[in-house]
Amino acid sequence: MVSLFSISLVWRLSRITVSLEKVSEISSLIRKGAITYLNKQFSLALLFSIVLVVIFNLFFGILKAVAFSLGSIFSVLSAYISTLITVNTNSKTVEVAREGFLKAFSTAFSGGMVAGLSLTSFGLLAVVGLYLLLLALGHNDVTDLVGLAFGASLVALFARVGGGIYTKAADISADVVGKIEMKLPEDDPRNPAVIADQVGDNVGDVAGTGSDVFQSYVCMLVASIILGMAAYGFLGALYPLIVLSFGLLSSAVSLFFIHFPSKSLRWLAYRATYVPAILTIIASAVASQYLLGNLRIFLPTLMGIISVLLLAQITNYYTSPSSRFVKAIVKASRYGPAINVLTGLSTGLEAALLPTIIISAVVFLAYYFEGLYGIALATAGFLSIMASFVSIAAYGPIVDNADGLITMSKMGDGFRRTMDVLDSIGNMTKATCKVYVIGASALAQVALFSTYLTSARLDAINAADPRVIIGILIGSSLSFILCSLIIKAVSKASHIMIEELRRQFTTSTFPLESMRGKSKPGYIRCIEISTKAALRGMFLPAFLSVITPLLIGLLLGKEALGGLIVGNLATTLPLSLLMCISGASWDNAKKYIEIRMQESKGSSIHAASVIGDTVGDPLKDAAGPSLDIFINLIGTAALMYIILI
Repeated sequence: MVSLFSISLVWRLSRITVSLEKVSEISSLIRKGAITYLNKQFSLALLFSIVLVVIFNLFFGILKAVAFSLGSIFSVLSAYISTLITVNTNSKTVEVAREGFLKAFSTAFSGGMVAGLSLTSFGLLAVVGLYLLLLALGHNDVTDLVGLAFGASLVALFARVGGGIYTKAADISADVVGKIEMKLPEDDPRNPAVIADQVGDNVGDVAGTGSDVFQSYVCMLVASIILGMAAYGFLGALYPLIVLSFGLLSSAVSLFFIHFPSKSLRWLAYRATYVPAILTIIASAVASQYLLGNLRIFLPTLMGIISVLLLAQITNYYTSPSSRFVKAIVKASRYGPAINVLTGLSTGLEAALLPTIIISAVVFLAYYFEGLYGIALATAGFLSIMASFVSIAAYGPIVDNADGLITMSKMGDGFRRTMDVLDSIGNMTKATCKVYVIGASALAQVALFSTYLTSARLDAINAADPRVIIGILIGSSLSFILCSLIIKAVSKASHIMIEELRRQFTTSTFPLESMRGKSKPGYIRCIEISTKAALRGMFLPAFLSVITPLLIGLLLGKEALGGLIVGNLATTLPLSLLMCISGASWDNAKKYIEIRMQESKGSSIHAASVIGDTVGDPLKDAAGPSLDIFINLIGTAALMYIILI
């Protein structure tokens, strides 16, 4: 049913014909750049995965190797499908923008909904399909599903890290040289890095997010099935699958509600989350009563869903353009870049507390009601409306690209104002989705840790044991090492691209012709720089996440490996929240100045906000989002290696 609905959405979008030749030409260039990069990225990632498949077959058996292969393949497909949908929807959003805000919003959101429904369907299909296959083969050891989660997480890390490096190298360089040095406006076609920036929106925010949410979904499902079988047998494994299925259907239904009149576009976006949340709560309560005869297992699910809505409100509180925190950053920009950066950093530091408290409360109450299985149920509730969050996440890059297409095609200020309003909503939805994915990964990691304790036959880990302390400390430091590697890669790529942009702008015949629009900038060269940097920077983080749990487990034992998981979660959750929320606040402060204080564009205030945004870019779009995959990869790796220890 959901597949048919997705097909109908694709058919409806395909009927929109782009009549503007310039828009179609630039959109085609963005599409080609995105697909070319993904081909190179995943060719290398799959080579890395093939080596691991051979190793897993030797040490863990054929079933875990096959599961790992399936997880890798489905994660790659998730990235490709979500990217293809968005790069084909950006120009269509521009086309319908002539008919007003609502039509453009509906088109962009429909494209995002196709991506959301496709990814969640993939997650259910992969896990349920493999689970049924294992049962058909008479293989009752459901821990073989861990290979699926490990493969999905590994490829997702490649996509997140590589895409993040790609997009932020282009974005930072375009801002530093284009906006600050050359005084060019946003997405100006005379800026050579502008196409690479548009491509980066898709390979970073879309392909990376697609693989990211897919791996969180799979990790949670695997943990739920293992813990559910231990707690209630087959029905315990079935219940979270039913919750997620209802969540998927509810997310599809929510699309109809965005067509009703609303006082603001923001409320339309809220409907996309509140409607499926309410429907899933009702369906989950009925399912728990019907399957197991009590509502006790429904309570952790309910808390998971409620926590989603709370996290969305907290993110909006800190990052909305009308937020007092964003306005404080705008005010700080009057006193220079340093004060801007300090104000934004303090916002992120403060904002890490409330989401952490909410997730902690959910874990405590879920365990109180249903033990370790309750934590898995809370995670299932949290991820049940994932399709809606992926939809609003994909909506952001679609309207961002559409905004750029309008500027580069010189369609006029009227269209640009329309897209600026939609883009401001997109910034809010992207920030909300990033925090959502962080919370999902954190809860999935708690569920994975619970599964690890069960698989390792441990009741607890002894924090007084020196080996466990070593595991905790190393796990805690891994997050910082990963962030260092990613930010350093973005920095190196930005150095090269900034030099290239300055070279193009200072070539004897280029500046005047280019600034008058008579010469085409070297877009391809900038795309090549971002591509090479991304491919170079994505391997070491992946290798680190695969080898570290193995070494800790072999050298220090299974309790120390449990400490590694705990330590990694303890630092990764607040650190990723700090990066994503502070980065979004810096970004929206810059947007506030550009849209609501247009008289300040090009001034020192604007320059300070751009610098703050460039500091936040690699945090919110590269390092921060990569951390939430990293914690799940550590957890699934530990589960894989437990049989060797």
